[in-house]
Amino acid sequence: MKQIIIILLLVITFFIGYGKYKQYKRYNSPEVSYKVDKRIDLEYHNQEFLMNYNKAIEDLNSFVMLQWTANDIDVRTPEDDDNETKNAVNKYADKLAIVKYFENKLEKSAILKENGLTNLEIKFLEETGTNLKSHQESLAVDKIKRLFNSSSKIKYGEKSPLIYEVQKKLIAKGYKITKDGVFKEDTINILKIFEEKNNLFADGYLDLLTLDALYK
Repeated sequence: MKQIIIILLLVITFFIGYGKYKQYKRYNSPEVSYKVDKRIDLEYHNQEFLMNYNKAIEDLNSFVMLQWTANDIDVRTPEDDDNETKNAVNKYADKLAIVKYFENKLEKSAILKENGLTNLEIKFLEETGTNLKSHQESLAVDKIKRLFNSSSKIKYGEKSPLIYEVQKKLIAKGYKITKDGVFKEDTINILKIFEEKNNLFADGYLDLLTLDALYK
């Protein structure tokens, strides 16, 4: 009789202990806060986008906590393979994908800023679909074109940064020319050849049409 009572007490103690353990486990979840493992731009030009990113993280964390406390499911490292667990894990994956989408864009913005771009320039890149290299080349070409004065014809023997840049570009296109920034015979002759190949008026002198064709 004593043995039966002892066994019953042990069984009761086990179930009480197990119940306490389940209760402890339910309300003492592991760390659920999502950790950002990348450099992201926290001063991104679109503040609403940043807010939505933070909301997506909060939504993800809340979902992880809810599944743990209400259903005893750790969606990050599930132990079971039942339908309820599968559905919870799939929902978690969807929410995580949203966070990663935001994060990826913010990471790219951080990299662009490390390369010297501003919020305004990053916004322009995103809206136009232009890549960084093309954008930087476009800015460089604009600077060169601003050196050109359409109201003043370049004189023979004139030396200027514009002539130097034009010579550099002609060399890059395969023409053999002296790179000294001086507008003289060899530069004029090469410009004539270039203009002829591009169906332009071949006078060997710079104009906007020649510059556009050169930097196209």
